[in-house]
Amino acid sequence: MSFDFCSATRLVVGAGSIDRLGGLARELGATRVLVVSDPGVVRAGHTALGAASLGEAGLAVECFSGFSENPTTTHVEAGTVVARDFRPDCIVGLGGGSSMDCAKGINFLFSCGGRMHDYHGRGKATGPMLPSIAVPTTAGTGSETQSFALITDAASGLKMACGDSRAAFRVAILDVTLTLTQPPRVAALTGIDALSHAVESHVSRVATPASRIFSREAWRLLAHNLPRVLADPANLEARSAVQLGAAWAGLAIENAMLGAAHALANPLTATHGIVHGQAVGVMLPHVVRFNASASGARYAELAATLDADIGLADWLDELLRQAGLAGSLSALGIATPNIPALAAAAAAQWTAGFNPRGLTADDLAGLYEAAR
Repeated sequence: MSFDFCSATRLVVGAGSIDRLGGLARELGATRVLVVSDPGVVRAGHTALGAASLGEAGLAVECFSGFSENPTTTHVEAGTVVARDFRPDCIVGLGGGSSMDCAKGINFLFSCGGRMHDYHGRGKATGPMLPSIAVPTTAGTGSETQSFALITDAASGLKMACGDSRAAFRVAILDVTLTLTQPPRVAALTGIDALSHAVESHVSRVATPASRIFSREAWRLLAHNLPRVLADPANLEARSAVQLGAAWAGLAIENAMLGAAHALANPLTATHGIVHGQAVGVMLPHVVRFNASASGARYAELAATLDADIGLADWLDELLRQAGLAGSLSALGIATPNIPALAAAAAAQWTAGFNPRGLTADDLAGLYEAAR
Protein backbone atom coordinates (compact mmCIF):
# COMPACT_ATOMS: atom_id res chain seq x y z
CA MET A 1 0.00 0.00 0.00
CA SER A 2 1.31 3.47 -0.87
CA PHE A 3 -0.31 6.89 -1.01
CA ASP A 4 0.20 10.57 -0.20
CA PHE A 5 -2.05 12.52 2.15
CA CYS A 6 -1.94 16.31 2.39
CA SER A 7 -3.49 18.72 4.88
CA ALA A 8 -2.11 22.26 4.84
CA THR A 9 -4.88 24.07 6.73
CA ARG A 10 -5.21 24.74 10.45
CA LEU A 11 -8.85 24.66 11.60
CA VAL A 12 -10.07 27.09 14.24
CA VAL A 13 -13.56 25.98 15.25
CA GLY A 14 -16.15 27.58 17.51
CA ALA A 15 -18.99 30.06 17.77
CA GLY A 16 -17.64 33.61 17.72
CA SER A 17 -14.23 32.55 16.42
CA ILE A 18 -14.33 35.23 13.70
CA ASP A 19 -13.17 37.55 16.49
CA ARG A 20 -9.81 35.76 16.29
CA LEU A 21 -9.25 36.69 12.63
CA GLY A 22 -7.01 39.67 13.37
CA GLY A 23 -4.80 37.77 15.80
CA LEU A 24 -4.49 34.81 13.44
CA ALA A 25 -3.53 37.10 10.56
CA ARG A 26 -0.85 38.69 12.73
CA GLU A 27 0.51 35.22 13.52
CA LEU A 28 1.04 34.81 9.77
CA GLY A 29 3.06 38.03 9.70
CA ALA A 30 0.32 40.11 8.08
CA THR A 31 0.31 43.89 8.11
CA ARG A 32 -1.93 44.57 5.08
CA VAL A 33 -4.91 42.30 4.42
CA LEU A 34 -7.10 42.05 1.33
CA VAL A 35 -10.56 40.71 2.27
CA VAL A 36 -12.47 39.05 -0.59
CA SER A 37 -16.22 38.87 0.08
CA ASP A 38 -19.17 38.70 -2.30
CA PRO A 39 -21.82 41.45 -2.10
CA GLY A 40 -24.33 39.26 -0.24
CA VAL A 41 -21.84 38.53 2.52
CA VAL A 42 -21.05 42.23 2.75
CA ARG A 43 -24.78 43.02 3.10
CA ALA A 44 -25.14 40.39 5.82
CA GLY A 45 -22.55 42.23 7.90
CA HIS A 46 -20.02 39.39 8.08
CA THR A 47 -17.34 41.26 6.15
CA ALA A 48 -17.57 44.16 8.58
CA LEU A 49 -17.07 41.77 11.51
CA GLY A 50 -13.94 40.36 9.92
CA ALA A 51 -12.61 43.79 8.98
CA ALA A 52 -13.21 45.01 12.54
CA SER A 53 -11.17 42.15 13.98
CA LEU A 54 -8.35 42.86 11.54
CA GLY A 55 -8.47 46.58 12.33
CA GLU A 56 -8.40 45.95 16.07
CA ALA A 57 -5.20 43.97 15.50
CA GLY A 58 -3.65 47.04 13.88
CA LEU A 59 -3.77 45.73 10.30
CA ALA A 60 -4.56 47.77 7.20
CA VAL A 61 -7.60 46.37 5.38
CA GLU A 62 -8.93 46.61 1.82
CA CYS A 63 -12.07 44.81 0.63
CA PHE A 64 -12.89 43.45 -2.83
CA SER A 65 -16.46 42.39 -3.62
CA GLY A 66 -16.68 42.84 -7.40
CA PHE A 67 -17.78 39.30 -8.21
CA SER A 68 -20.78 37.00 -7.96
CA GLU A 69 -21.59 33.30 -7.74
CA ASN A 70 -19.21 31.18 -9.83
CA PRO A 71 -16.39 33.76 -10.08
CA THR A 72 -15.01 34.19 -13.57
CA THR A 73 -11.58 34.97 -14.94
CA THR A 74 -12.78 38.56 -15.42
CA HIS A 75 -13.71 38.83 -11.72
CA VAL A 76 -10.33 37.46 -10.63
CA GLU A 77 -8.51 39.88 -12.93
CA ALA A 78 -10.47 42.81 -11.44
CA GLY A 79 -9.59 41.67 -7.92
CA THR A 80 -5.93 41.36 -8.91
CA VAL A 81 -5.94 45.00 -10.04
CA VAL A 82 -7.15 45.95 -6.55
CA ALA A 83 -4.48 43.75 -4.97
CA ARG A 84 -1.68 45.27 -7.05
CA ASP A 85 -2.76 48.74 -5.97
CA PHE A 86 -3.13 47.83 -2.26
CA ARG A 87 -0.10 45.45 -2.04
CA PRO A 88 -1.42 43.03 0.62
CA ASP A 89 0.77 40.56 2.46
CA CYS A 90 -2.21 38.34 3.38
CA ILE A 91 -5.52 37.48 1.72
CA VAL A 92 -8.75 36.53 3.48
CA GLY A 93 -11.59 34.74 1.67
CA LEU A 94 -14.65 35.57 3.76
CA GLY A 95 -17.91 34.14 2.44
CA GLY A 96 -19.14 31.10 0.58
CA GLY A 97 -17.26 29.02 -1.96
CA SER A 98 -17.28 31.88 -4.46
CA SER A 99 -15.46 34.21 -2.07
CA MET A 100 -12.89 31.60 -1.14
CA ASP A 101 -12.31 30.56 -4.76
CA CYS A 102 -11.99 34.17 -5.89
CA ALA A 103 -9.48 34.83 -3.08
CA LYS A 104 -7.36 31.90 -4.24
CA GLY A 105 -7.59 33.04 -7.85
CA ILE A 106 -6.41 36.54 -6.92
CA ASN A 107 -3.56 35.00 -4.94
CA PHE A 108 -2.43 33.03 -8.01
CA LEU A 109 -2.34 36.08 -10.27
CA PHE A 110 -0.98 38.55 -7.70
CA SER A 111 1.75 36.18 -6.49
CA CYS A 112 2.70 34.43 -9.72
CA GLY A 113 1.46 36.66 -12.56
CA GLY A 114 0.05 35.48 -15.87
CA ARG A 115 -3.57 34.50 -16.59
CA MET A 116 -5.90 32.23 -14.64
CA HIS A 117 -5.73 29.73 -17.51
CA ASP A 118 -2.03 29.21 -16.72
CA TYR A 119 -3.02 27.52 -13.45
CA HIS A 120 -5.70 25.16 -14.81
CA GLY A 121 -4.83 21.78 -13.31
CA ARG A 122 -2.62 20.94 -10.37
CA GLY A 123 0.76 22.28 -9.27
CA LYS A 124 1.08 25.17 -11.73
CA ALA A 125 2.11 27.96 -9.31
CA THR A 126 5.48 29.40 -10.28
CA GLY A 127 6.61 30.62 -6.86
CA PRO A 128 5.57 31.34 -3.27
CA MET A 129 2.04 32.65 -2.68
CA LEU A 130 0.69 34.94 0.02
CA PRO A 131 -0.50 33.35 3.26
CA SER A 132 -4.29 33.26 3.30
CA ILE A 133 -7.18 32.63 5.68
CA ALA A 134 -10.64 31.24 4.94
CA VAL A 135 -13.75 32.29 6.84
CA PRO A 136 -16.64 30.29 5.33
CA THR A 137 -20.16 31.64 5.85
CA THR A 138 -21.85 28.64 4.22
CA ALA A 139 -21.42 24.93 4.85
CA GLY A 140 -20.98 23.40 1.43
CA THR A 141 -18.04 23.72 -0.93
CA GLY A 142 -15.27 22.71 1.47
CA SER A 143 -13.03 25.22 -0.31
CA GLU A 144 -11.58 26.14 3.07
CA THR A 145 -9.70 22.82 3.25
CA GLN A 146 -8.76 22.52 -0.42
CA SER A 147 -5.94 23.96 -2.50
CA PHE A 148 -8.20 24.25 -5.56
CA ALA A 149 -10.01 27.32 -6.87
CA LEU A 150 -12.93 26.80 -9.25
CA ILE A 151 -12.82 29.68 -11.70
CA THR A 152 -15.11 29.97 -14.73
CA ASP A 153 -13.58 30.96 -18.05
CA ALA A 154 -15.53 34.12 -18.89
CA ALA A 155 -15.34 33.37 -22.63
CA SER A 156 -16.22 29.66 -22.79
CA GLY A 157 -18.09 29.05 -19.52
CA LEU A 158 -15.72 26.17 -18.66
CA LYS A 159 -15.13 25.72 -14.94
CA MET A 160 -11.38 25.48 -14.41
CA ALA A 161 -10.05 23.67 -11.34
CA CYS A 162 -6.82 25.47 -10.46
CA GLY A 163 -4.95 23.84 -7.61
CA ASP A 164 -1.58 24.06 -5.95
CA SER A 165 -0.50 23.26 -2.40
CA ARG A 166 0.80 26.82 -2.10
CA ALA A 167 -2.74 28.14 -2.70
CA ALA A 168 -4.23 26.31 0.29
CA PHE A 169 -5.47 28.46 3.14
CA ARG A 170 -3.08 28.44 6.08
CA VAL A 171 -6.02 28.81 8.49
CA ALA A 172 -9.76 28.23 8.22
CA ILE A 173 -12.09 29.75 10.82
CA LEU A 174 -15.29 27.73 11.28
CA ASP A 175 -17.68 30.05 13.12
CA VAL A 176 -21.13 28.47 13.03
CA THR A 177 -22.87 31.77 13.84
CA LEU A 178 -21.90 33.06 10.40
CA THR A 179 -24.07 30.38 8.77
CA LEU A 180 -27.26 31.54 10.50
CA THR A 181 -27.93 34.25 7.91
CA GLN A 182 -28.21 31.70 5.10
CA PRO A 183 -31.74 31.53 3.68
CA PRO A 184 -33.16 27.99 4.03
CA ARG A 185 -32.76 27.36 0.29
CA VAL A 186 -29.07 28.31 0.40
CA ALA A 187 -28.53 26.03 3.40
CA ALA A 188 -30.16 23.21 1.42
CA LEU A 189 -28.15 23.84 -1.74
CA THR A 190 -24.81 24.09 0.01
CA GLY A 191 -25.58 21.12 2.25
CA ILE A 192 -26.45 18.91 -0.73
CA ASP A 193 -23.19 20.00 -2.36
CA ALA A 194 -21.20 19.00 0.73
CA LEU A 195 -22.99 15.66 0.90
CA SER A 196 -22.17 15.00 -2.76
CA HIS A 197 -18.51 15.67 -2.00
CA ALA A 198 -18.51 13.00 0.69
CA VAL A 199 -20.20 10.47 -1.61
CA GLU A 200 -18.08 11.11 -4.70
CA SER A 201 -14.72 11.35 -2.94
CA HIS A 202 -15.46 8.09 -1.09
CA VAL A 203 -15.72 6.09 -4.32
CA SER A 204 -13.19 8.02 -6.42
CA ARG A 205 -10.77 5.81 -8.30
CA VAL A 206 -7.88 7.61 -6.53
CA ALA A 207 -9.37 7.50 -3.01
CA THR A 208 -7.02 6.20 -0.30
CA PRO A 209 -7.50 4.73 3.18
CA ALA A 210 -6.64 8.16 4.57
CA SER A 211 -9.01 10.14 2.34
CA ARG A 212 -11.83 7.72 3.17
CA ILE A 213 -11.44 8.44 6.88
CA PHE A 214 -12.55 11.98 6.07
CA SER A 215 -15.19 11.10 3.47
CA ARG A 216 -16.83 8.64 5.89
CA GLU A 217 -16.83 11.07 8.80
CA ALA A 218 -18.06 13.88 6.54
CA TRP A 219 -20.89 11.64 5.38
CA ARG A 220 -21.81 10.66 8.94
CA LEU A 221 -21.97 14.29 10.09
CA LEU A 222 -23.83 15.51 7.01
CA ALA A 223 -26.28 12.65 6.55
CA HIS A 224 -27.41 12.79 10.18
CA ASN A 225 -27.42 16.57 10.61
CA LEU A 226 -28.40 18.16 7.29
CA PRO A 227 -31.99 16.86 7.68
CA ARG A 228 -32.00 18.40 11.18
CA VAL A 229 -30.89 21.77 9.78
CA LEU A 230 -33.59 21.59 7.09
CA ALA A 231 -36.21 20.91 9.76
CA ASP A 232 -34.90 23.47 12.27
CA PRO A 233 -32.58 26.13 10.78
CA ALA A 234 -31.84 27.56 14.25
CA ASN A 235 -30.33 24.29 15.51
CA LEU A 236 -26.74 25.36 16.22
CA GLU A 237 -25.57 21.87 17.16
CA ALA A 238 -26.73 20.46 13.82
CA ARG A 239 -25.36 23.45 11.91
CA SER A 240 -21.97 23.02 13.59
CA ALA A 241 -21.90 19.36 12.56
CA VAL A 242 -22.80 20.23 8.95
CA GLN A 243 -20.13 22.95 8.86
CA LEU A 244 -17.46 20.53 10.12
CA GLY A 245 -18.72 17.82 7.76
CA ALA A 246 -18.31 20.19 4.82
CA ALA A 247 -14.72 20.93 5.86
CA TRP A 248 -13.90 17.21 6.22
CA ALA A 249 -15.46 16.56 2.79
CA GLY A 250 -13.25 19.30 1.36
CA LEU A 251 -10.21 17.54 2.77
CA ALA A 252 -11.41 14.28 1.20
CA ILE A 253 -11.71 16.06 -2.17
CA GLU A 254 -8.21 17.47 -1.79
CA ASN A 255 -6.87 13.93 -1.59
CA ALA A 256 -9.35 11.98 -3.74
CA MET A 257 -11.15 14.37 -6.11
CA LEU A 258 -14.76 13.86 -7.28
CA GLY A 259 -16.62 12.05 -10.05
CA ALA A 260 -19.40 11.93 -12.64
CA ALA A 261 -22.05 13.88 -10.70
CA HIS A 262 -19.87 16.98 -10.73
CA ALA A 263 -18.87 16.43 -14.34
CA LEU A 264 -22.57 16.30 -15.26
CA ALA A 265 -23.54 19.24 -13.02
CA ASN A 266 -21.12 21.82 -14.40
CA PRO A 267 -22.60 21.91 -17.93
CA LEU A 268 -26.09 22.34 -16.43
CA THR A 269 -24.79 25.42 -14.62
CA ALA A 270 -22.93 26.80 -17.63
CA THR A 271 -25.70 26.14 -20.18
CA HIS A 272 -28.90 26.52 -18.18
CA GLY A 273 -27.86 28.58 -15.16
CA ILE A 274 -28.80 25.85 -12.68
CA VAL A 275 -27.27 26.57 -9.26
CA HIS A 276 -24.45 24.13 -8.54
CA GLY A 277 -25.96 22.45 -5.48
CA GLN A 278 -29.19 21.82 -7.36
CA ALA A 279 -27.38 20.59 -10.46
CA VAL A 280 -25.20 18.10 -8.62
CA GLY A 281 -28.12 17.06 -6.41
CA VAL A 282 -30.34 16.16 -9.34
CA MET A 283 -27.59 14.06 -10.97
CA LEU A 284 -26.09 12.30 -7.94
CA PRO A 285 -28.73 9.58 -7.37
CA HIS A 286 -28.47 8.52 -11.03
CA VAL A 287 -24.67 8.41 -10.81
CA VAL A 288 -24.87 6.26 -7.66
CA ARG A 289 -27.09 3.78 -9.51
CA PHE A 290 -24.76 3.83 -12.54
CA ASN A 291 -21.67 3.23 -10.39
CA ALA A 292 -23.21 0.48 -8.26
CA SER A 293 -21.60 -2.29 -10.29
CA ALA A 294 -18.15 -0.84 -9.59
CA SER A 295 -18.61 0.65 -6.12
CA GLY A 296 -21.55 -1.12 -4.51
CA ALA A 297 -19.56 -2.12 -1.43
CA ARG A 298 -18.29 1.44 -0.85
CA TYR A 299 -21.79 2.87 -1.21
CA ALA A 300 -23.04 0.21 1.22
CA GLU A 301 -20.55 1.52 3.81
CA LEU A 302 -22.27 4.90 3.63
CA ALA A 303 -25.80 3.51 3.52
CA ALA A 304 -25.13 1.40 6.62
CA THR A 305 -24.93 4.56 8.72
CA LEU A 306 -28.42 5.73 7.73
CA ASP A 307 -31.47 5.37 9.94
CA ALA A 308 -33.44 4.10 6.96
CA ASP A 309 -34.02 0.76 5.29
CA ILE A 310 -33.55 2.02 1.72
CA GLY A 311 -30.68 2.18 -0.71
CA LEU A 312 -28.32 5.13 -0.93
CA ALA A 313 -29.70 6.48 -4.22
CA ASP A 314 -33.29 6.34 -2.96
CA TRP A 315 -32.26 8.09 0.26
CA LEU A 316 -30.64 10.87 -1.79
CA ASP A 317 -33.85 11.22 -3.83
CA GLU A 318 -35.82 11.59 -0.60
CA LEU A 319 -33.38 14.16 0.79
CA LEU A 320 -33.85 16.31 -2.32
CA ARG A 321 -37.60 16.24 -1.73
CA GLN A 322 -37.14 17.12 1.94
CA ALA A 323 -34.91 20.03 0.93
CA GLY A 324 -37.52 21.34 -1.49
CA LEU A 325 -35.20 20.92 -4.48
CA ALA A 326 -36.11 19.65 -7.93
CA GLY A 327 -35.62 15.96 -8.62
CA SER A 328 -35.53 16.06 -12.42
CA LEU A 329 -34.41 18.23 -15.31
CA SER A 330 -38.01 18.77 -16.37
CA ALA A 331 -38.83 20.08 -12.88
CA LEU A 332 -36.01 22.56 -13.43
CA GLY A 333 -37.65 23.80 -16.61
CA ILE A 334 -35.30 21.93 -18.95
CA ALA A 335 -37.90 20.09 -20.98
CA THR A 336 -35.82 19.53 -24.12
CA PRO A 337 -32.14 19.53 -23.17
CA ASN A 338 -29.52 19.25 -25.90
CA ILE A 339 -28.23 16.01 -24.42
CA PRO A 340 -25.40 15.36 -26.94
CA ALA A 341 -23.97 18.84 -26.29
CA LEU A 342 -24.32 18.47 -22.52
CA ALA A 343 -22.69 15.02 -22.61
CA ALA A 344 -19.77 16.31 -24.68
CA ALA A 345 -19.24 19.12 -22.18
CA ALA A 346 -19.46 16.69 -19.25
CA ALA A 347 -16.88 14.40 -20.88
CA ALA A 348 -14.45 17.33 -20.97
CA GLN A 349 -14.73 17.93 -17.21
CA TRP A 350 -11.67 16.91 -15.20
CA THR A 351 -13.69 15.18 -12.50
CA ALA A 352 -15.09 12.67 -14.99
CA GLY A 353 -11.70 10.96 -15.03
CA PHE A 354 -11.91 10.09 -11.32
CA ASN A 355 -15.29 8.35 -11.52
CA PRO A 356 -14.97 4.74 -10.28
CA ARG A 357 -16.69 3.37 -13.38
CA GLY A 358 -15.36 4.34 -16.78
CA LEU A 359 -17.46 6.86 -18.70
CA THR A 360 -18.18 7.34 -22.37
CA ALA A 361 -20.12 10.18 -23.95
CA ASP A 362 -22.99 7.72 -24.39
CA ASP A 363 -22.90 6.88 -20.68
CA LEU A 364 -23.07 10.56 -19.78
CA ALA A 365 -25.93 11.08 -22.23
CA GLY A 366 -27.75 8.16 -20.62
CA LEU A 367 -27.37 9.74 -17.20
CA TYR A 368 -28.89 12.99 -18.46
CA GLU A 369 -31.74 10.98 -20.00
CA ALA A 370 -32.31 9.24 -16.67
CA ALA A 371 -32.56 12.61 -14.95
CA ARG A 372 -35.14 14.03 -17.38
